[in-house]
Amino acid sequence: MAPAAAVRPAWATEYYSRAVLELRSQGREVSDEILSHISPGHSDNINFFGVINVDVEAELAKLDTSGWRPLRPAQLRDLGLTP
Repeated sequence: MAPAAAVRPAWATEYYSRAVLELRSQGREVSDEILSHISPGHSDNINFFGVINVDVEAELAKLDTSGWRPLRPAQLRDLGLTP
């Protein structure tokens, strides 16, 4: 179980990095001080119990040419984090 438990924080770290790079490339200031308070180890959005049905083909279709899922700019706009 330990290797499986390590996957989630590693995945979150990669996507957090991509999100920060995207915001900075748009000219947004994202300070390292703020980032020091963000943890990839949270699990609020993970269902540890029950069954999760996933349409694998639909999820694979969302990947870009590098194999990454897109960031969610609509949610960033809703939070007032994009111009």
